[in-house]
Amino acid sequence: MNELQELLIITMEECGELIQACSKAIRSESYYNNEKLIEEIGDVECMIDLIYEYDLASPTDVDKRIDEKREKLKRWSNLIIDDTRI
Repeated sequence: MNELQELLIITMEECGELIQACSKAIRSESYYNNEKLIEEIGDVECMIDLIYEYDLASPTDVDKRIDEKREKLKRWSNLIIDDTRI
């Protein structure tokens, strides 16, 4: 296995662990100050940082996508308030 494969495999594993922590938070209604959730978010963010370090993705490109996703969420969810709907 080469470094890039290892990077992506560990990233997948960490994302899976975050999914599991989110599910357990919902089941136990433990949303705030949830140490396991915080741990898994940190692990995923670490892997994303490594993806940047290995130049598999550009932070600028990802930031652009984040902005696009936030715009979609304004339209299709209640998570982000769209000032134009007020």
